[in-house]
Amino acid sequence: MILINLLPHREAARKRRQEFFYATLVAAALFGALVAGLVYVWYETQISNQRSKNQYLQTEIKRLEAQIKDVATLQAEIASLRARQQAVEDLQSDRNLPVHLLNEITRQLPDGVYLSSLRQQNQSVTIIGTAQSNERVSELLRNFANNSPWLARPELVEIVAGNLALSPRDQRRVANFTMRVQLRRPSEVKSAVAVPASAASSPASSASAPASAAPSSAGSASVPAGAVSAPASSASVARPPVRAGSAAVLKP
Repeated sequence: MILINLLPHREAARKRRQEFFYATLVAAALFGALVAGLVYVWYETQISNQRSKNQYLQTEIKRLEAQIKDVATLQAEIASLRARQQAVEDLQSDRNLPVHLLNEITRQLPDGVYLSSLRQQNQSVTIIGTAQSNERVSELLRNFANNSPWLARPELVEIVAGNLALSPRDQRRVANFTMRVQLRRPSEVKSAVAVPASAASSPASSASAPASAAPSSAGSASVPAGAVSAPASSASVARPPVRAGSAAVLKP
């Protein structure tokens, strides 16, 4: 007996394959949508977290900017207070500047030089006087430049030859000069004195080693104290020697 299937089995198989394909397609679409949704949610979470961090950073930046403004204001106030303090200290120290000026001029003024006018404008002092010769003016310039801690940068403005009438028959040739010198403040004097002292300390320390290694017999060649004190006292009042050519002064 031969069995013949007259049902459309091929169409049924094709239909089953189509249904499986459609089901698989829908499942893949649902899976893709699920993955896309998860990715979207993850990105949104990261973006939200980053926005929160940015908002926190902006808040902190604004708070720090306010603190920086306060610090800048405090620094400006501190600078203003320091400037006021420095001004008060300068005024307090400037009260004694005329005393130091007159004291230094008295100490550094060589013989044969006579002053007729002193005029101070801020830290600049203009000196007008008369000298017996140009060499006396040169010596005064050297004393101001090398021997005075309170006076600096002496400048010869003018020197003119003139006659000084001691009597109707006695007239002498003199040099009328005008010079300008800078008067230092006490703070500048301290700094100017501290630099040579620090520079002199290193040679003194290096010279102490050879002095300690000297023979003990050198101690026997001591000099009496009286023999040393007399020359020292006489040397304290001796004036520095005049060096030729240290100041450019034109003779009349």
